[in-house]
Amino acid sequence: MKRQWLFLGGLAAMAVIPASVWAQGQAPAPQGPGQGRSFAQWDKIQISVTAKLAPNLYILQGSPDLDTNHPDAAGGRVAVLFGPDGILMVDSQDEELHEKVLKAIRTFSSAPIRILVNSHIHSDHTGGNPFFAKQGALIYSREELREEMLHPPRQGNGAPAPAPDPAGVPVVTYPLGTPGAPAVTIHLDGEVVDLIPVPASHTGGDTVIRFQHANAIYIGDFYRNFGYPFADQANGGSIRGMITAIDMIAKIAGPNTTLITGHGTLVKKADLLPYRAMVVDILEKTKKLADQGKSLDDILAANLTALYDATTKGDTPASKNRFITETYNEVKGK
Repeated sequence: MKRQWLFLGGLAAMAVIPASVWAQGQAPAPQGPGQGRSFAQWDKIQISVTAKLAPNLYILQGSPDLDTNHPDAAGGRVAVLFGPDGILMVDSQDEELHEKVLKAIRTFSSAPIRILVNSHIHSDHTGGNPFFAKQGALIYSREELREEMLHPPRQGNGAPAPAPDPAGVPVVTYPLGTPGAPAVTIHLDGEVVDLIPVPASHTGGDTVIRFQHANAIYIGDFYRNFGYPFADQANGGSIRGMITAIDMIAKIAGPNTTLITGHGTLVKKADLLPYRAMVVDILEKTKKLADQGKSLDDILAANLTALYDATTKGDTPASKNRFITETYNEVKGK
């Protein structure tokens, strides 16, 4: 695949699960852009800098314990690269929090917002797209993400999803190409930023974003250490693809590379190995039971995650059941 280079120096339900993210311990909450929202106390949530990975690469997160979908920290993580060439953001948080995100950015940089990269489709990562596009950001994403945004799956009740705000739809897109190879490389603020497509995992349009000099990679949501894995099958996600994604990270990350997750804590690539082993184990056990003719209800009742519950933060019945249901769907070819 031909690599795209950009130089920017010196310029001012149970099977198949519908288009929803199951809230931690709550009913399903649709997660395409503009669809159902978290059960969050938006007015109380604050956005703050929670990590400084380099002198010009900061991480922003929302307050804990105010978003039932993400009690560890409201919404999704935002990475901000800043300097004299302008600002590059990774993800844009929930729609309700975009002004607070901008306010937090303005505490450390007054530079114009030039680029916004979407790691995946979900509204806690893309909800602020229209707002930041109107601030001047050019939005980058996978071709599949743009298609998901323009033609979202129906909501859990069967109703059509709301049409997206055209301002928030990505305008620069790239294909999957060769897994592990950058589709786009951006030179900005003394950093080299690689946009690396991921085979279908959390969704069908995931991208990881590598900051070469900071030795950091924003990996999004195919790995999570709060709650069990979530493959949004309505938007092309895949449980098996999560294994592929972890193996890809093992190749492109060094032992000391900081992996920026969409939720939970920052990790190193060695931290992904127990997660990978769990996904492989649950896949094998689910397939064995399904091959014996067991129903989804039978497999849910088997409590296959029991071995991992004590060490999984955010372990709730909703999180476990979602994971097992998605795994069952996949081994049954649904």
